[in-house]
Amino acid sequence: MKNNLPSRKKLNKTIAIIGGGGTGCALAWDLSLRGFSVLVFEKGELTSGTTGRHHGQIHSGARYAVGDKNIARECMEESILLRKLVPEAVEFNGGIFLALTDEEADYTDTFIEACHEAGIPAQEISIEKALQFEPLINPHCKRCVTVPDGTFDAFRVPLSFAAGARMLGAAFYSFHEVVQLDTVGNKIISLIVTTPEGKQQSFAADFVINAGGAWAKQIAALAKVHVPVTPAPGTMVAVKNRFTDKVISRLAPPGDGDIIVPQRELSIIGSTQRVTDNPEGLLPLPEEISFLLKRATELIPAFSNAPIHAAWSAARPLAGEGLTGSGRSLSRDFMIVDHSDAGITNFISLIGGKATILRAMAEKAADYASEKLGEQTYCETRTIVPPSWRNYYTYKD
Repeated sequence: MKNNLPSRKKLNKTIAIIGGGGTGCALAWDLSLRGFSVLVFEKGELTSGTTGRHHGQIHSGARYAVGDKNIARECMEESILLRKLVPEAVEFNGGIFLALTDEEADYTDTFIEACHEAGIPAQEISIEKALQFEPLINPHCKRCVTVPDGTFDAFRVPLSFAAGARMLGAAFYSFHEVVQLDTVGNKIISLIVTTPEGKQQSFAADFVINAGGAWAKQIAALAKVHVPVTPAPGTMVAVKNRFTDKVISRLAPPGDGDIIVPQRELSIIGSTQRVTDNPEGLLPLPEEISFLLKRATELIPAFSNAPIHAAWSAARPLAGEGLTGSGRSLSRDFMIVDHSDAGITNFISLIGGKATILRAMAEKAADYASEKLGEQTYCETRTIVPPSWRNYYTYKD
C-alpha cells in the first residue's frame, strides 16, 4: 500500500458525479487518481442519504454465499482491502453466525460449504467456545460458525475517499441539487444546480455519472431516461449498550432482523425490508421496531432490556424493479446502465451494490467512463491509501 501520491498527468476531461454518498465519494477518488477533473453534487450533506443511515457492517460475504457466490466473493475481497485502505475507520473483530432452531442447525453445513466455495474462511466452533468469545449471546443456540465480518464508520470511510479526491483537485458541492440536465444532440453539456442560497448555477461537463442510489431513477428522469432501481427501505434500532465485539448474525437465509452490529458503545439490530416508490422522508414503523427488538432478543437475550438510542430507516437502491413485498429476491450485486441506447451517449447510472464493495463499484464505473471518453487509464485505488477523513476539511475546493 502506498501512502504518497506520485505526480500524475491531468486529463482535459471533466466528469460530474451526481450523488455524494459512499459510491460517489469512491468514484471521485478513483477518477481523480486517473487524472480527470471531478465535480461532485449532493443535494444534502455528504453521506446524508442511504450511506449515512446503514449499520456499518463490513460483510465477509458469508450472508450471501448460499444465494449469490459472486457478490459473496467480492465482499470477501473488498473487506480485506478496506482494512488496509482505511484502517482508522474499520473495526475488524469478526462475526459469529448462530443457529437457533433445528432447521437452522440443518442449514449450517450448506452454509459453510457455500462460504468455502466463495473463498470465505467460515469455521464451526463449539457453543462453549462461542460463549467464551461472546458471553451474552443466546446460550441455547444449537450451532455456531465464525466468519471474518467486521464494522466500519459509515461516514469516515467515504470521507477518506472524498479527502483524497479533494486533495487532487476534485470539487465537492454539498447542498447543491441537480435540477436540470441540458443536452445538445445526444450529449449532456451542462448541469443546472440549485445552490444553498436558492439560486441556479450551470456547470459544464464532458461526462455525467448518476450515483444517486435510491434516488437514481429521479436523477435519470432529468435526462428523460430510465434506470431499473427499486428503493427498498429498511429499519434499524440502536440500543445503549455494546453487548458484543463481534457481529452476531442468524444462521439462516437472509431475512429481517438477523444481524446485530456493534458500533462504539451501541448495538444495532437490522434490518427490515420493504419496497417503496419514494425514498424521501422514510420513518420506522412501530411494528418494525417491536419486531426488531424481539428478533434481537433471540440472538442476545439482554438486548431489549437496554434503553433505545435511536430508530431510523433508509432505502437500499436495489438493482431491478417490478417487485412487491420486501424485494429480497433482488440481487445485492450492482450494475452500470449505459444510456446510449436511450439517446444520451455521455451518461451512465451506477445502481445496486453494497457499502462493503463501494470501492469495487467505483472502479468498474471509472473503467467504463474512461473507455467511453477514449482515455487509457487504470485504477489505483487498490494500492494507494487515501488520506484521513479529517483531511477533507483541510483541503479547499
